[in-house]
Amino acid sequence: MPTPSFQGLRVLALESRRATEVADLIATYGGRPLMAPALREIPLESNPRARDFASALIRGDFDIVILLTGVGTRALLNVVDAAGLSAEFAAALGRTKVVVRGPKPLAVMRQLQLPVWVAAPEPNTWRELLAALDEKTKDQRLDGARIAVQEYGVSNPELIDALRNRGAQVTPVPVYRWALPEDVEPLKQAVAALAREEVDVAVFTTSVQVVHLWQIARTMGLEADLRRGFGRTVIASIGPTTSEELERHGMSADLESSHPKMGILIREAAERSADVLRTKRVR
Repeated sequence: MPTPSFQGLRVLALESRRATEVADLIATYGGRPLMAPALREIPLESNPRARDFASALIRGDFDIVILLTGVGTRALLNVVDAAGLSAEFAAALGRTKVVVRGPKPLAVMRQLQLPVWVAAPEPNTWRELLAALDEKTKDQRLDGARIAVQEYGVSNPELIDALRNRGAQVTPVPVYRWALPEDVEPLKQAVAALAREEVDVAVFTTSVQVVHLWQIARTMGLEADLRRGFGRTVIASIGPTTSEELERHGMSADLESSHPKMGILIREAAERSADVLRTKRVR
C-alpha cells in the first residue's frame, strides 16, 4: 500500500491541546500544516453545581450517572478532591449505575477501579449512548430514574430532552467550559485564509472548533466569504458529533474518520483529500 500523502496541500487544524502532535502528523503525511488553536479549556473548580452534585451522589440521590468525556470526568474529580470528598465520592460512584459515552471516561473509571454499567459503542455519540440505555431497561427503568449528566463544555440538549421524554429526572452537571483562546489572532488569520480560498483541507477534531470558528467569522463580518471558501475546501471531521455541528452551520463533512481518533482522521484525510478536493473544485 502506498504511504498516504496530502501531496503538499495546505491543511488547517484547529486543535489546541495536541497542536504540536497534529502539526507533526500533517507534515509527516506530506501536508503543509496551518495551525490555529480554536479553544481553551477552563475548569470550573469553584463550580457550586459540581460540588452540589458530588454531595447529592454521596447522599444516594442519583440512580444513574452519565460521564460524557474523559477530560470532564477528571475535572469533576478535581472539584471533588478540592472539596475533600474524594473517598466518599468514589464509594458513591461505585454504588451507582455509571454510563460512559466513550473510551476516555471508561479509562478514568478503570483507573479508579470502579465498575461501568453501560459503555456506548462507537461512534460514541449520544444516540449510541441512548440506544445502549434503552437496551438495559430490564435492569433500570428510565421512567422516574434520577440521572446526572456530566456536561463537556457545551450542553447536549438532544440527549437531555430524550432522557426527559423517557420520564427521567435529569440533572446537568457542568464541569468545565470552552472559551476562545486568549490570543485569537491565529483564528482570525485562519478565517481570512479560508475566505480567500488559501486553505485546501480543514480538519475539525471537536464540535466546539466549528462554533468558535464561526463566532470569529461573525465578528469579522466574513460569514458569507467563509461559507464560499468552504465550498472549495475539503472538510474533514473526527466523528458524527462534529459532523452534526458542521451541519448546524450549513456545511457537510467531506470526510469523516472511520474511528474517532485524531491519528486515524489525519491519515485518512491524507489518503483521500487530494481526490476529494479535485472533485469538489470541479463541481
